[in-house]
Amino acid sequence: MARARFLARGYEAVTLRSIAQEAGVDPALISYYFGSKRGLFGAAMALVANPAEQIAEVLRGDPATFGPRALRRMLVTWDSAESGPALLGMLRRIAADADSAALVREVLERELIDRVADRIGGPHARQRAMGFCTQMAGIIVTRYLLRVEPIASMPAEEVARLYGPAVRAALQGPPPRRAPARPKAAGTG
Repeated sequence: MARARFLARGYEAVTLRSIAQEAGVDPALISYYFGSKRGLFGAAMALVANPAEQIAEVLRGDPATFGPRALRRMLVTWDSAESGPALLGMLRRIAADADSAALVREVLERELIDRVADRIGGPHARQRAMGFCTQMAGIIVTRYLLRVEPIASMPAEEVARLYGPAVRAALQGPPPRRAPARPKAAGTG
């Protein structure tokens, strides 16, 4: 029932209260079993490892090391025999189903990009958070979905070592623009 409601109305419009009312239960019961709307969404979408909850956990640590820690956490989760196949199945499902894709896009924006942007703050935080998510998604697609070599068979620590700097750079944003050099006046220097 919750999955159908999320798909029909979107993540933002669905409340724990509306799900509880439709199910004929007290909203506290849903909170007790699922903890939050994020938790209910993860269960409704049959996620063994809910990416939004994992990012929320990683965000609680040191902001300076967030990117590499998030990358390592993602690799451990996707490499796991318990959660990897379920996440890959979800990825294939959203690639084939427009409604699922729209819902996951909304959750990515609200629970990942917006939360990361709030945590990192500063100028262009949302664009930098989007760059971070783009880096992570690229690694997921090339390593797990398309199985492009050599990244597909690299040990997780090697992937983290090679791509950690790119993830960190995405969070930091581009370096400041330098003013163009002024042409030297004739007869000087």
